[in-house]
Amino acid sequence: MAFHIQEEGIGNEKKLILTQEQTGTSAEIFCFGALLNAFTVQSGTDKINVIDGFTDVAHARADMNNGFKSAKLSPFVCRMHKGAYHFGETDYTIEGFYLNGHAIHGLLCHADFSIIDKGADTDKAWVTLQHQYKATDKGYPFTYTLVVTWSLYAHNRLTVSTVATNLHNSTIPFSDGWHPYFATDSSIDESSLLFNTDRKLIFDADLLPTGAEEKDDRFVNGTILKGIELDNCFALPANEKGICVLQGKKISIRIEPDTAYPYLQVYTPPHRKSIAIENLSAAPDTFNNKIGIRYLEPGETAVFSTGYQVVLW
Repeated sequence: MAFHIQEEGIGNEKKLILTQEQTGTSAEIFCFGALLNAFTVQSGTDKINVIDGFTDVAHARADMNNGFKSAKLSPFVCRMHKGAYHFGETDYTIEGFYLNGHAIHGLLCHADFSIIDKGADTDKAWVTLQHQYKATDKGYPFTYTLVVTWSLYAHNRLTVSTVATNLHNSTIPFSDGWHPYFATDSSIDESSLLFNTDRKLIFDADLLPTGAEEKDDRFVNGTILKGIELDNCFALPANEKGICVLQGKKISIRIEPDTAYPYLQVYTPPHRKSIAIENLSAAPDTFNNKIGIRYLEPGETAVFSTGYQVVLW
């Protein structure tokens, strides 16, 4: 077979390694968080991991709240104003993690997923993971299931799809996203960033959208990131495929979300060793501002997917 899959660890500490045998390209997936911990390609005699991940599952469990590396964002993305929102005829307050007074990054960052399918053939290697949220947070008393599938293909291409299904007996508010940190063969200050939009959401002092936008065309043709600090959300075009490229000296990472992820959040951490490029189905604080919010009816399913490709030259 052109691809194979290896399973390591036991119970909730399991990780799965998807590999293309001829090239050595591999993706390391944790059952913890269904997260992508490594995406490694061969460049000459060097192996380059383009994901800023964790040393192991135990490290991920202990350090997740310190940067939320590769976290699954669900059922809300980024910040929620004071962790509070009004839905239907009820006021809710999230009990999850708070940063600077606001709930942040959803409720499933620390969730354990179970393996429901895995395999490899001549075209790809894949693993499908599932988690059922059982309304454990009083601020989100709605049950739903997430099914996440990671697939590794030829040409250093990796895709991830998320299928969310409402198991509650009434409509629920919902959004979805991912929070990976990427690095190339160059420092962030020596790398360039390109994406196909100039629509930036205006944030207030708490990094919450005001509802307005402004033009920011720095990245339409690509720009070197040296001296640029980002913690911003951009709206991708509605009439064409979203594209984002992080380019180093001899390696680039191409990110292509489908139309279910129309928002791109970009964050440069102070250490400048990697950059968070987050595909989002909605804007931050969507349960309040309604920008991109989804409402799932009982039994309704929503599908979100994105792809990552590493290009060497």
